[in-house]
Amino acid sequence: MPARASSLVKGTDRRIDKLLGLLIDHATVVISGAKIARELGVSRAAVWHWVETLRGLGVKIKGYPRTGYQLQQIPDILVPQLLRRRLEATQFGKRIHHFFRITSTNDVALALAAAGTPHGTLVVAEEQTAGRGRLGRRWFSEKTRGIYFSLLLRPPLNPRQAPLLTLVAGLATREAVVEVSGLPVDIRYPNDLLVDGKKFCGILTEMQAETDRVHYVVVGVGVDVNHTALPAELRETATSLRLAGGHVYSRLEILVRLLTWFDRYYNRLVHEGAAPILTRFAEVSSYVRDKRVEVNTGRETFTATTAGLDDFGVLLLRRDDGSVVPHLVGDLTEA
Repeated sequence: MPARASSLVKGTDRRIDKLLGLLIDHATVVISGAKIARELGVSRAAVWHWVETLRGLGVKIKGYPRTGYQLQQIPDILVPQLLRRRLEATQFGKRIHHFFRITSTNDVALALAAAGTPHGTLVVAEEQTAGRGRLGRRWFSEKTRGIYFSLLLRPPLNPRQAPLLTLVAGLATREAVVEVSGLPVDIRYPNDLLVDGKKFCGILTEMQAETDRVHYVVVGVGVDVNHTALPAELRETATSLRLAGGHVYSRLEILVRLLTWFDRYYNRLVHEGAAPILTRFAEVSSYVRDKRVEVNTGRETFTATTAGLDDFGVLLLRRDDGSVVPHLVGDLTEA
């Protein structure tokens, strides 16, 4: 692996992941610090340091002087030890890179892709310091409050079909959130998920391709789950599931279901083509047809009415002069 990629993808020490696994496997008993140290091949001081790291992420671990440690409840943390056990039936449970803190999961996934890392690799972080969305916008990524991940895909698709992967991610996220929270979720084409008209999830898809084939696609997803407050500049337009639903939700449960749904929709796209994806997206997004919208391309702003999706998942817009054009660039909002 190239040096730059190697430095970017040095994730959470696997021994911390193993420590969490030991605590989960012995959840009904106190496990001694000496036993943990032997199992991990480290000093007891290192065990104490890692326990403190996990506590800093909200993992409830009780310490007993001269006895050991006991996990008080299964933590809502997105480490490989917890994810892998529930993703065995999908293509995303084998290669998981976890970070407590990282600039951007998409940056790591892109570096992995350039280094030849296989399809299905998952990059997940508890916190991002430079999360980003479409058009270079910053994504607010508070520690352990949201879900921040990227998938590295090497799909057998034509580059013109790549926009369909953004739709797949939107559908998978919507299905998971509705299952867990029961909230009414809308999808604003192409990459925003809304509750009560406010955004709680964004999707950023980046790819490298030639004219006739895709080398790789990185799909990044950020979901505001348990945020209790958002920056002042976002409060009018953004929300979190907790703010919208009034409950604390399991990030782990949402992510597992999201990836399971992504696996299903991705397989349908590859084996059945675009039709099932386009049909389902049109069923759950109010923005696909007959929605009055304002479009800002950066060069002009105009109003139009949405007129469905083409065969490649691109939204069609009927301008007020009657012409129908594809929505390829810029922001789209309800008029």
